[in-house]
Amino acid sequence: MQGYEVETTRYQIGTVSYQIRTLRDRRQFSDPDGCAERIGISSASWPLFGVVWPAGLALAEEMSRFPIAGKQILEVGCGIGLPSLVLQQRGANITACDYHPLAEEFLRKNTDLNGLAPIPFFNAPWLEPTLELGRFDLIIGSDLLYERNHPTQLADFLASHARPTCQILLTDPGRHRCGEMSAKLTSQGYGCTEMHLECGEPLKPFQRGHLLNFVRCHAPS
Repeated sequence: MQGYEVETTRYQIGTVSYQIRTLRDRRQFSDPDGCAERIGISSASWPLFGVVWPAGLALAEEMSRFPIAGKQILEVGCGIGLPSLVLQQRGANITACDYHPLAEEFLRKNTDLNGLAPIPFFNAPWLEPTLELGRFDLIIGSDLLYERNHPTQLADFLASHARPTCQILLTDPGRHRCGEMSAKLTSQGYGCTEMHLECGEPLKPFQRGHLLNFVRCHAPS
């Protein structure tokens, strides 16, 4: 018994329909061997990887039309990996990473559901170096800044995996840490532009989110 309930929902992204396996709701939890607890994932935060979030949908839509030719792409904190699936369907060179114990399993199931080849996956905590992960031309992520220390941790992680010339795209539903994140990446030599997003969920009002576009054209000094 897996200890948690799942469901499969169809999402239309661009012109393509995807079947996505997620947790049934945000009340699911299962950590029989204590793996999640040992790496600092509480019962409250455990299910966050396994649902489709508005910022993730916004990033997936952006990836359905974003230029990908010649780029090695990384999705950070991929969760179930909807943006990665969209990129894989388009034939992109995409790698995904997360630190949740079940992220790889859900990503693999979702590639299978949509008839896609497996997406390379790395377990990559932000606080530990993952040298084998390598460096990338484009790094993407959605709704990553929900704790106070996340801007610093994420910026340090990105510094280890961005090529000297790199673009970083982050979608955020309005968690009020974007300014700090922008300052961190500006200090690494990136320029930043910002576009507003309308992020909402069924039965909840829309809130103002952000698409942050960071571009660095040369190695940091």
